[in-house]
Amino acid sequence: MNNKKYTVTAALPYANGPLHLGHVAGVYLPADIFVRFLRMKGEDVAFVCASDEHGAAITLRAKKEGTSPQAIVDKYHTINKKAFEDFQIGFDIYSRTSNAIHHQTASDYFKKLNDKGSFIKKTTEQYYDPEFNQFLADRYITGTCPKCQNEGAYGDQCEKCGSALSPTELINPASNLSGKTPVLKETSHWFLPMDQHETWLREWIQNGTLNGEQQHDPKTWRNQVVGQCMSWIDGGLQPRAMTRDLDWGVKVPVEGADGKVLYVWLDAPIGYISATKEWAETAGKNWEDYWTGDAELIHFIGKDNIVFHAIIFPILLKEHGDYVLPTNVPAYEFLNLEGDKFSTSRNWAVWLHEFIANHPDKIDELKYVLTSIAPESKDAEFTWKEFKDRVNNELADILGNFMNRAVVLTHKYYDGIVPPLSEDGKKEYAGYIEAIAEMPGNMERNIRAYKLRQAQADVMDLARLGNKFFAETEPWKLFKTEPEKVKDILNITLQIAANISILLRPFLPKKAEKIGQILNFNTNNALTWDQAGGIALLQSGHQINKSEILVQKIDDSLVEDEVARLEASKSARAEQNGPPQKDTVNFDDFVKMDIRVGEILEAEKVPKADKLLKLTVDTGIDKRTVVSGIAEHYQPEDVIGKKVSILMNLAPRKIRGVESHGMILMAEDSEGKLCFVSPEKPFNAGGEIR
Repeated sequence: MNNKKYTVTAALPYANGPLHLGHVAGVYLPADIFVRFLRMKGEDVAFVCASDEHGAAITLRAKKEGTSPQAIVDKYHTINKKAFEDFQIGFDIYSRTSNAIHHQTASDYFKKLNDKGSFIKKTTEQYYDPEFNQFLADRYITGTCPKCQNEGAYGDQCEKCGSALSPTELINPASNLSGKTPVLKETSHWFLPMDQHETWLREWIQNGTLNGEQQHDPKTWRNQVVGQCMSWIDGGLQPRAMTRDLDWGVKVPVEGADGKVLYVWLDAPIGYISATKEWAETAGKNWEDYWTGDAELIHFIGKDNIVFHAIIFPILLKEHGDYVLPTNVPAYEFLNLEGDKFSTSRNWAVWLHEFIANHPDKIDELKYVLTSIAPESKDAEFTWKEFKDRVNNELADILGNFMNRAVVLTHKYYDGIVPPLSEDGKKEYAGYIEAIAEMPGNMERNIRAYKLRQAQADVMDLARLGNKFFAETEPWKLFKTEPEKVKDILNITLQIAANISILLRPFLPKKAEKIGQILNFNTNNALTWDQAGGIALLQSGHQINKSEILVQKIDDSLVEDEVARLEASKSARAEQNGPPQKDTVNFDDFVKMDIRVGEILEAEKVPKADKLLKLTVDTGIDKRTVVSGIAEHYQPEDVIGKKVSILMNLAPRKIRGVESHGMILMAEDSEGKLCFVSPEKPFNAGGEIR
């Protein structure tokens, strides 16, 4: 242990919606794993995060829901804070940028930079919506991305290709308030002259040096982080406005700035500092120790935030002059869901708080799968089938099976008492003992290189090693003929299990604790990382407890239920007052959809599925089965004879064992009630809807 301090941050989530698994896999879970490891190494760590409660995204959500920005942030801060706690993300503090300490910290920060001349004040033309008499912040404008032609790009960023944009770059810009083309109108703002910082940024990012001193190891920075930053720098950095014309946020603390607030990407990262201050006050710490001197600052983020954390915030930190720059910015690529992007607007997501409510006993299982598929260097995909397969085939069959065999055989032959390991056994099984000894160091190197997927795979390899050891030695066959060898074998397998209980802790804390309880070992989490690797963790004569099921296998019904939930959510509105308009489609794409009038002939509930009805529908050209998520709104007998709208050419999909050939189109009111989209006049089945 040394006196170095670590500040580990996880990107501040916008408090305008709940967290989904894409957020968790790409930011919060890897940050938590890394911090748990550092703490097991005895390091002094501040793990900080907060709700990002300012910016145009909040006010947009409030307008859509017909409420106030404060009501929005209060709602989602509460939901997300509890989800983090329930998922055992161990922040030292989860704060809010609406707190007074943050407003003061951000205000003081801006004033110091302004007094130093770090900003330039410029009058420019900015988009303005005459109908609402309001300047439009970046997120109030959408249009076509000039780089990838995505028609739903925002004024600050295209979320499809990841390009950072300015509103005037958009093709066919439109106001998100009125839907009309905005006009350009003069306004004054404080700009950060990023172009003046290109030289030192290039050296710092590529070589890790600043003013001739080594600041970080560039070999540990991910290729996509360096590549995106250098693309920006090579393209020429431009001055960027650090203020916005909004009435929600931290007020610009200088004269002549009425009606202006700090740009959210100046405001939000300062939230890391204000959260550290807030934590230190209650923890009896000096917050400055975690932001100055030889402190290491590490930002876990998604790839859409790379530029803000690796270019803009470092400029702001350097301009302030008192703080360290980031040691690393381990950015993650995107996680997709069942062949499609996570989408809040389309409700295509697995929400963290809902997963916890539905599967409170599967928290570590989810952590394991998300880390196994973590998008460290390229986009990855979560599917419920893979979730089931990895839990069953890896956690249960490899880890759970090894633990069960080691404990059951020890109770069978030695009444649960750890047998001794002989000197002959140490020699005979030296290869296994050496593999155990090497594992902590291998894992540590991977973790410090932010290769968390590999580090988790490493600890699972210990369980594989244990199973291989059993398969090669077959102690159940040796017990009658060479009982002394069986003592050696079981001692080593129990040492492997004890090592797993230590090394697994950063990744699956509940499972690690459970293993410790079964072994009657390390139940108070007292052992450190550096104590792993040995073969004397469990002393001869130590009494272990009876075996328990470590991992419950997942049934196909869970997969079917969750897939059905996703399918049903497609027809349910994601927002109380209606979802935002979806991306524009071409007419040619629209006419590909075959929508017709159908008549429901038969209806019955799908077993063990509260939301699903199995319908037989006369489409005019055939009679087909459709599974529809309407059982909470209609009884089977109520829908027979109904004329409905059916999407005919949707690819068939098996839902809870029933193959569905189409989708019934439904309307939903503001209270979440569903009704059929039916013709107003008598109409025969088979009529096309165009």
